[in-house]
Amino acid sequence: MLLRRMLIMLGVVALVVLALAAYKGWTIYQQVQQFSAPQPAISVSAAVAQQRPWQSRLPAIGTLKAFLGVDLAAEVDGIVRDVLFESGEKVALGQPLIQLDNEVERASLATAEAERGLARVEFERGRSLVRRSNISKSEFDRLSAELQKATASVAQLKATLDKKRILAPFAGTIGIRQVDPGDYLSPGATIATLQDLSRLHVDFFLPEQNAPQVALGQRVRVSVAAYPGEWFEGSISAINPKVEDQTRNLQVRATLANPEEKLLPGMFANLNLILPGDQPQVLVPETAITYTLYGNSVYVVDERKDQDGQVEKDAKGQAQLVVERRFVETGERRDGLVVVLKGLEAGERVVTAGQLKLDNGAHVTLVDDRALTPQANAAQ
Repeated sequence: MLLRRMLIMLGVVALVVLALAAYKGWTIYQQVQQFSAPQPAISVSAAVAQQRPWQSRLPAIGTLKAFLGVDLAAEVDGIVRDVLFESGEKVALGQPLIQLDNEVERASLATAEAERGLARVEFERGRSLVRRSNISKSEFDRLSAELQKATASVAQLKATLDKKRILAPFAGTIGIRQVDPGDYLSPGATIATLQDLSRLHVDFFLPEQNAPQVALGQRVRVSVAAYPGEWFEGSISAINPKVEDQTRNLQVRATLANPEEKLLPGMFANLNLILPGDQPQVLVPETAITYTLYGNSVYVVDERKDQDGQVEKDAKGQAQLVVERRFVETGERRDGLVVVLKGLEAGERVVTAGQLKLDNGAHVTLVDDRALTPQANAAQ
Protein backbone atom coordinates (compact mmCIF):
# COMPACT_ATOMS: atom_id res chain seq x y z
CA MET A 1 0.00 0.00 0.00
CA LEU A 2 2.79 2.39 0.89
CA LEU A 3 4.54 1.75 -2.41
CA ARG A 4 1.30 2.32 -4.29
CA ARG A 5 0.75 5.68 -2.60
CA MET A 6 4.29 6.81 -3.39
CA LEU A 7 3.84 5.90 -7.02
CA ILE A 8 0.56 7.87 -7.20
CA MET A 9 2.25 10.96 -5.63
CA LEU A 10 5.15 10.73 -8.04
CA GLY A 11 2.72 10.48 -10.93
CA VAL A 12 0.83 13.58 -9.76
CA VAL A 13 4.08 15.55 -9.36
CA ALA A 14 5.20 14.48 -12.82
CA LEU A 15 1.89 15.65 -14.31
CA VAL A 16 2.18 19.05 -12.58
CA VAL A 17 5.76 19.50 -13.81
CA LEU A 18 4.75 18.56 -17.36
CA ALA A 19 1.81 21.00 -17.21
CA LEU A 20 4.07 23.87 -16.03
CA ALA A 21 6.65 23.04 -18.68
CA ALA A 22 3.96 23.01 -21.37
CA TYR A 23 2.61 26.40 -20.19
CA LYS A 24 6.08 27.92 -20.12
CA GLY A 25 6.83 26.59 -23.59
CA TRP A 26 3.56 27.99 -24.92
CA THR A 27 4.35 31.42 -23.37
CA ILE A 28 7.80 31.48 -24.96
CA TYR A 29 6.29 30.51 -28.28
CA GLN A 30 3.79 33.39 -28.07
CA GLN A 31 6.55 35.87 -27.31
CA VAL A 32 8.65 34.63 -30.19
CA GLN A 33 5.66 34.97 -32.49
CA GLN A 34 5.01 38.48 -31.21
CA PHE A 35 8.57 39.65 -31.85
CA SER A 36 8.80 37.93 -35.20
CA ALA A 37 5.50 39.42 -36.39
CA PRO A 38 5.82 42.63 -38.46
CA GLN A 39 5.50 45.82 -36.38
CA PRO A 40 2.43 47.99 -37.07
CA ALA A 41 3.04 51.17 -39.05
CA ILE A 42 3.64 54.37 -37.06
CA SER A 43 1.26 57.21 -37.89
CA VAL A 44 3.06 60.41 -38.87
CA SER A 45 2.33 63.57 -40.84
CA ALA A 46 4.43 64.67 -43.78
CA ALA A 47 4.86 67.59 -46.16
CA VAL A 48 6.60 67.97 -49.51
CA ALA A 49 9.76 70.08 -49.66
CA GLN A 50 9.05 72.97 -52.04
CA GLN A 51 11.41 75.06 -54.12
CA ARG A 52 10.20 78.61 -54.62
CA PRO A 53 11.58 82.17 -54.64
CA TRP A 54 12.79 83.31 -51.24
CA GLN A 55 13.53 86.94 -50.34
CA SER A 56 16.49 86.93 -47.96
CA ARG A 57 16.26 89.22 -44.96
CA LEU A 58 18.44 90.30 -42.07
CA PRO A 59 16.53 90.36 -38.77
CA ALA A 60 17.32 93.03 -36.19
CA ILE A 61 15.80 94.89 -33.25
CA GLY A 62 15.77 98.62 -32.72
CA THR A 63 14.17 101.62 -31.07
CA LEU A 64 11.87 104.19 -32.67
CA LYS A 65 12.87 107.84 -32.44
CA ALA A 66 11.08 110.95 -33.59
CA PHE A 67 12.32 112.66 -36.75
CA LEU A 68 12.54 115.81 -34.59
CA GLY A 69 12.16 115.59 -30.84
CA VAL A 70 13.22 117.74 -27.90
CA ASP A 71 12.42 118.30 -24.26
CA LEU A 72 11.53 121.99 -24.11
CA ALA A 73 13.39 123.81 -21.35
CA ALA A 74 13.79 127.35 -20.08
CA GLU A 75 17.00 129.14 -21.02
CA VAL A 76 16.66 131.82 -18.33
CA ASP A 77 15.04 131.82 -14.91
CA GLY A 78 11.76 133.48 -14.06
CA ILE A 79 8.18 133.11 -12.87
CA VAL A 80 5.69 131.54 -15.30
CA ARG A 81 3.09 134.15 -16.14
CA ASP A 82 1.13 132.37 -18.88
CA VAL A 83 1.00 128.80 -20.26
CA LEU A 84 -0.09 129.20 -23.88
CA PHE A 85 -0.64 125.55 -24.87
CA GLU A 86 -2.68 122.52 -23.87
CA SER A 87 -1.18 119.10 -23.17
CA GLY A 88 -1.20 116.89 -26.29
CA GLU A 89 -1.87 119.82 -28.60
CA LYS A 90 -0.42 120.09 -32.11
CA VAL A 91 1.65 123.24 -32.36
CA ALA A 92 3.08 125.16 -35.30
CA LEU A 93 6.60 126.43 -35.87
CA GLY A 94 7.20 129.59 -33.82
CA GLN A 95 3.97 129.26 -31.79
CA PRO A 96 4.30 130.85 -28.29
CA LEU A 97 4.23 128.25 -25.52
CA ILE A 98 5.36 129.87 -22.25
CA GLN A 99 5.52 133.50 -21.17
CA LEU A 100 7.75 134.28 -18.19
CA ASP A 101 7.40 137.43 -16.12
CA ASN A 102 9.45 140.17 -17.84
CA GLU A 103 8.53 143.40 -16.04
CA VAL A 104 12.06 143.99 -14.75
CA GLU A 105 13.63 143.38 -18.16
CA ARG A 106 11.14 145.70 -19.86
CA ALA A 107 11.96 148.49 -17.41
CA SER A 108 15.68 147.90 -17.91
CA LEU A 109 15.15 148.00 -21.68
CA ALA A 110 13.40 151.37 -21.43
CA THR A 111 16.35 152.74 -19.43
CA ALA A 112 18.85 151.32 -21.93
CA GLU A 113 16.95 152.82 -24.88
CA ALA A 114 16.96 156.23 -23.19
CA GLU A 115 20.72 155.99 -22.60
CA ARG A 116 21.21 154.94 -26.21
CA GLY A 117 19.21 157.96 -27.38
CA LEU A 118 21.36 160.29 -25.30
CA ALA A 119 24.53 158.62 -26.55
CA ARG A 120 23.39 159.03 -30.16
CA VAL A 121 22.68 162.76 -29.65
CA GLU A 122 26.10 163.32 -28.08
CA PHE A 123 27.75 161.32 -30.85
CA GLU A 124 26.07 163.43 -33.57
CA ARG A 125 27.05 166.60 -31.76
CA GLY A 126 30.61 165.37 -31.38
CA ARG A 127 30.83 164.46 -35.06
CA SER A 128 29.83 168.04 -35.95
CA LEU A 129 32.37 169.49 -33.52
CA VAL A 130 35.28 167.29 -34.54
CA ARG A 131 34.90 168.47 -38.13
CA ARG A 132 35.49 172.02 -36.92
CA SER A 133 38.28 170.79 -34.64
CA ASN A 134 36.40 172.03 -31.55
CA ILE A 135 36.99 168.67 -29.77
CA SER A 136 39.81 166.22 -29.97
CA LYS A 137 39.71 163.02 -31.98
CA SER A 138 40.02 160.94 -28.80
CA GLU A 139 36.95 162.61 -27.29
CA PHE A 140 34.99 161.79 -30.44
CA ASP A 141 36.16 158.17 -30.24
CA ARG A 142 34.92 158.02 -26.64
CA LEU A 143 31.48 159.29 -27.70
CA SER A 144 31.39 156.67 -30.49
CA ALA A 145 32.25 153.91 -28.01
CA GLU A 146 29.53 155.12 -25.64
CA LEU A 147 26.96 154.89 -28.44
CA GLN A 148 28.10 151.37 -29.36
CA LYS A 149 27.94 150.32 -25.70
CA ALA A 150 24.42 151.71 -25.31
CA THR A 151 23.31 149.98 -28.52
CA ALA A 152 24.75 146.66 -27.32
CA SER A 153 22.95 147.00 -23.98
CA VAL A 154 19.64 147.47 -25.77
CA ALA A 155 20.28 144.41 -27.95
CA GLN A 156 21.22 142.33 -24.89
CA LEU A 157 18.06 143.26 -23.03
CA LYS A 158 15.92 142.56 -26.10
CA ALA A 159 17.52 139.09 -26.37
CA THR A 160 16.75 138.47 -22.69
CA LEU A 161 13.16 139.53 -23.27
CA ASP A 162 12.92 137.14 -26.21
CA LYS A 163 14.14 134.30 -23.99
CA LYS A 164 11.33 135.09 -21.55
CA ARG A 165 8.89 133.99 -24.27
CA ILE A 166 9.44 130.34 -25.24
CA LEU A 167 8.42 129.44 -28.82
CA ALA A 168 7.99 126.08 -30.57
CA PRO A 169 11.25 125.32 -32.46
CA PHE A 170 9.36 123.16 -34.99
CA ALA A 171 5.86 121.90 -35.73
CA GLY A 172 4.79 118.79 -33.86
CA THR A 173 2.81 117.35 -30.98
CA ILE A 174 3.53 118.70 -27.52
CA GLY A 175 3.37 116.40 -24.51
CA ILE A 176 2.01 116.77 -21.00
CA ARG A 177 3.03 120.11 -19.52
CA GLN A 178 5.24 120.08 -16.46
CA VAL A 179 4.62 123.70 -15.31
CA ASP A 180 1.74 125.88 -14.23
CA PRO A 181 1.30 129.66 -13.96
CA GLY A 182 3.16 130.92 -10.92
CA ASP A 183 5.88 128.26 -11.01
CA TYR A 184 9.47 129.39 -10.77
CA LEU A 185 11.57 128.08 -13.65
CA SER A 186 15.30 127.73 -13.32
CA PRO A 187 17.51 127.46 -16.44
CA GLY A 188 17.27 123.98 -17.93
CA ALA A 189 13.97 123.08 -16.23
CA THR A 190 11.80 120.89 -18.48
CA ILE A 191 8.50 122.36 -19.64
CA ALA A 192 7.17 119.56 -21.90
CA THR A 193 8.32 117.28 -24.68
CA LEU A 194 7.78 118.21 -28.33
CA GLN A 195 7.84 115.46 -30.97
CA ASP A 196 7.43 115.58 -34.74
CA LEU A 197 5.56 112.32 -35.45
CA SER A 198 5.12 112.76 -39.20
CA ARG A 199 8.26 110.67 -39.74
CA LEU A 200 10.25 108.41 -37.46
CA HIS A 201 13.75 107.02 -37.25
CA VAL A 202 14.51 103.47 -36.15
CA ASP A 203 18.08 102.87 -34.95
CA PHE A 204 19.40 99.31 -34.91
CA PHE A 205 22.67 97.38 -34.93
CA LEU A 206 23.99 94.68 -37.26
CA PRO A 207 27.07 92.45 -36.89
CA GLU A 208 30.13 93.78 -38.67
CA GLN A 209 30.16 90.85 -41.11
CA ASN A 210 26.84 92.10 -42.52
CA ALA A 211 28.30 95.51 -43.42
CA PRO A 212 28.76 94.65 -47.16
CA GLN A 213 25.04 93.79 -47.39
CA VAL A 214 23.85 97.20 -46.15
CA ALA A 215 23.38 100.22 -48.41
CA LEU A 216 21.55 103.54 -48.32
CA GLY A 217 18.00 103.37 -49.61
CA GLN A 218 17.59 99.67 -48.80
CA ARG A 219 14.06 98.64 -47.82
CA VAL A 220 13.23 97.89 -44.18
CA ARG A 221 10.05 96.36 -42.72
CA VAL A 222 9.22 97.26 -39.12
CA SER A 223 6.72 95.73 -36.69
CA VAL A 224 5.84 96.69 -33.11
CA ALA A 225 4.04 94.88 -30.31
CA ALA A 226 1.21 97.44 -30.31
CA TYR A 227 0.09 96.37 -33.81
CA PRO A 228 0.76 92.62 -34.17
CA GLY A 229 0.75 91.35 -37.73
CA GLU A 230 1.08 94.85 -39.22
CA TRP A 231 4.25 95.93 -41.03
CA PHE A 232 5.52 99.46 -41.68
CA GLU A 233 7.78 100.17 -44.65
CA GLY A 234 10.88 102.33 -44.51
CA SER A 235 14.36 102.71 -45.98
CA ILE A 236 17.91 103.10 -44.68
CA SER A 237 18.81 106.77 -44.38
CA ALA A 238 22.18 106.64 -42.58
CA ILE A 239 24.98 104.18 -41.81
CA ASN A 240 27.47 104.89 -39.06
CA PRO A 241 30.99 105.28 -40.52
CA LYS A 242 32.55 103.19 -37.73
CA VAL A 243 31.99 99.88 -35.95
CA GLU A 244 31.43 99.94 -32.20
CA ASP A 245 34.62 98.92 -30.38
CA GLN A 246 32.91 97.01 -27.58
CA THR A 247 30.25 95.07 -29.49
CA ARG A 248 31.73 94.95 -33.02
CA ASN A 249 28.33 96.01 -34.33
CA LEU A 250 27.47 98.56 -36.98
CA GLN A 251 24.79 101.15 -36.19
CA VAL A 252 22.23 101.76 -38.93
CA ARG A 253 19.32 104.22 -39.09
CA ALA A 254 16.18 103.80 -41.16
CA THR A 255 13.44 106.37 -41.74
CA LEU A 256 9.77 105.56 -42.21
CA ALA A 257 6.63 107.59 -42.75
CA ASN A 258 4.05 107.76 -39.96
CA PRO A 259 1.04 109.51 -41.54
CA GLU A 260 -1.51 108.07 -39.09
CA GLU A 261 0.86 108.61 -36.14
CA LYS A 262 0.36 105.04 -34.93
CA LEU A 263 4.02 104.67 -34.07
CA LEU A 264 5.47 106.55 -31.12
CA PRO A 265 9.06 107.36 -30.20
CA GLY A 266 10.58 104.92 -27.73
CA MET A 267 8.72 101.86 -29.03
CA PHE A 268 10.64 98.60 -29.32
CA ALA A 269 10.77 97.51 -32.97
CA ASN A 270 11.38 94.20 -34.70
CA LEU A 271 12.59 94.76 -38.23
CA ASN A 272 13.75 92.93 -41.32
CA LEU A 273 16.30 94.38 -43.70
CA ILE A 274 15.31 93.30 -47.22
CA LEU A 275 18.36 92.04 -49.10
CA PRO A 276 18.63 92.36 -52.90
CA GLY A 277 17.95 89.28 -55.02
CA ASP A 278 15.21 86.69 -54.98
CA GLN A 279 16.84 83.25 -55.16
CA PRO A 280 14.87 79.95 -55.29
CA GLN A 281 15.34 77.89 -52.13
CA VAL A 282 14.14 74.53 -50.80
CA LEU A 283 11.59 75.16 -48.03
CA VAL A 284 10.10 72.81 -45.43
CA PRO A 285 7.83 73.46 -42.42
CA GLU A 286 9.75 74.39 -39.31
CA THR A 287 8.26 71.42 -37.44
CA ALA A 288 10.08 69.04 -39.80
CA ILE A 289 13.52 69.99 -38.43
CA THR A 290 14.89 68.11 -35.43
CA TYR A 291 17.51 70.21 -33.65
CA THR A 292 20.23 68.37 -31.72
CA LEU A 293 23.80 68.96 -30.57
CA TYR A 294 25.00 66.68 -33.36
CA GLY A 295 23.29 68.70 -36.07
CA ASN A 296 19.89 69.38 -37.61
CA SER A 297 18.07 66.48 -39.27
CA VAL A 298 14.83 65.50 -40.99
CA TYR A 299 13.04 62.19 -41.53
CA VAL A 300 12.56 61.64 -45.26
CA VAL A 301 9.61 59.40 -46.24
CA ASP A 302 10.23 56.94 -49.06
CA GLU A 303 8.79 53.67 -50.41
CA ARG A 304 10.24 50.38 -49.14
CA LYS A 305 11.87 48.26 -51.84
CA ASP A 306 12.94 44.61 -51.92
CA GLN A 307 16.26 43.19 -53.07
CA ASP A 308 15.20 43.43 -56.70
CA GLY A 309 14.34 47.12 -56.39
CA GLN A 310 10.61 46.52 -56.53
CA VAL A 311 8.25 48.49 -54.27
CA GLU A 312 6.85 46.36 -51.47
CA LYS A 313 3.09 46.59 -50.97
CA ASP A 314 0.81 45.76 -48.08
CA ALA A 315 -2.31 43.58 -48.08
CA LYS A 316 -4.35 46.45 -49.53
CA GLY A 317 -1.96 46.86 -52.44
CA GLN A 318 -0.55 50.17 -51.23
CA ALA A 319 3.18 50.88 -51.12
CA GLN A 320 4.82 50.43 -47.74
CA LEU A 321 6.54 53.57 -46.46
CA VAL A 322 9.73 53.86 -44.41
CA VAL A 323 11.69 56.82 -43.10
CA GLU A 324 15.36 57.72 -43.44
CA ARG A 325 16.99 60.10 -40.99
CA ARG A 326 19.03 62.65 -42.91
CA PHE A 327 21.20 65.47 -41.58
CA VAL A 328 20.69 68.83 -43.28
CA GLU A 329 22.07 72.35 -43.24
CA THR A 330 19.41 74.98 -42.53
CA GLY A 331 19.24 78.68 -43.24
CA GLU A 332 16.69 81.40 -42.49
CA ARG A 333 13.44 80.73 -40.67
CA ARG A 334 10.34 82.82 -41.27
CA ASP A 335 6.56 82.40 -41.10
CA GLY A 336 6.83 78.77 -40.00
CA LEU A 337 9.14 77.79 -42.87
CA VAL A 338 12.85 76.92 -42.94
CA VAL A 339 15.33 77.18 -45.78
CA VAL A 340 17.28 73.92 -46.31
CA LEU A 341 20.64 74.71 -47.87
CA LYS A 342 22.04 71.17 -48.11
CA GLY A 343 20.88 67.59 -47.67
CA LEU A 344 17.38 67.73 -49.17
CA GLU A 345 15.93 68.00 -52.65
CA ALA A 346 12.70 69.66 -53.73
CA GLY A 347 9.83 67.18 -54.01
CA GLU A 348 10.97 64.89 -51.21
CA ARG A 349 8.52 64.23 -48.38
CA VAL A 350 9.59 64.97 -44.81
CA VAL A 351 7.92 64.06 -41.53
CA THR A 352 6.38 67.09 -39.82
CA ALA A 353 4.74 65.45 -36.79
CA GLY A 354 5.49 62.24 -34.86
CA GLN A 355 9.30 62.29 -35.05
CA LEU A 356 9.70 61.25 -31.40
CA LYS A 357 8.34 57.78 -32.21
CA LEU A 358 10.66 57.21 -35.17
CA ASP A 359 13.98 55.62 -35.80
CA ASN A 360 15.93 55.16 -39.00
CA GLY A 361 14.10 52.63 -41.23
CA ALA A 362 10.83 52.70 -39.25
CA HIS A 363 7.62 51.67 -41.05
CA VAL A 364 5.17 54.59 -41.20
CA THR A 365 1.77 55.53 -42.50
CA LEU A 366 0.72 59.08 -43.36
CA VAL A 367 -2.09 61.00 -41.71
CA ASP A 368 -3.19 64.63 -42.07
CA ASP A 369 -1.80 67.26 -39.71
CA ARG A 370 -4.28 70.09 -39.16
CA ALA A 371 -1.58 72.28 -37.65
CA LEU A 372 0.14 72.46 -41.03
CA THR A 373 -2.89 73.77 -42.92
CA PRO A 374 -2.18 77.50 -42.31
CA GLN A 375 1.46 76.99 -43.33
CA ALA A 376 0.43 75.22 -46.51
CA ASN A 377 -1.88 78.06 -47.40
CA ALA A 378 0.83 80.62 -46.66
CA ALA A 379 3.28 78.79 -48.92
CA GLN A 380 0.97 79.01 -51.90
